[in-house]
Amino acid sequence: MADTTITKIDSAHSPHGAEGEKYLASGVHVAMRLWENEQPADAKEPSARPYETVGYVIQGRAELHIEGQMVLLEPGNSWVVPKGSSHTYRILEAFTAVEATSPPAQVHGRDEE
Repeated sequence: MADTTITKIDSAHSPHGAEGEKYLASGVHVAMRLWENEQPADAKEPSARPYETVGYVIQGRAELHIEGQMVLLEPGNSWVVPKGSSHTYRILEAFTAVEATSPPAQVHGRDEE
């Protein structure tokens, strides 16, 4: 039998993560989160996460520093951070982006690793 579960999330009532992200819809294998109006700041220490991330820039600009490379992210750009890659972001202009993580970042403390 097929899974017929439907989940609808209203971002106005979404829980927030420790970094300020809003957790959106989450399935067994993938989850979405929203980074909304992140303000310019210096890059944080690089981290490597036990999940893959794909993202899409809605507004603003940021630098993605990943494995010794820098990629400029602007509205309309999408990106991939492979599982286990050392990376960090530097916000240049008020930044809004949506990301999907697989497996879900917020499950089993993956965001804290």
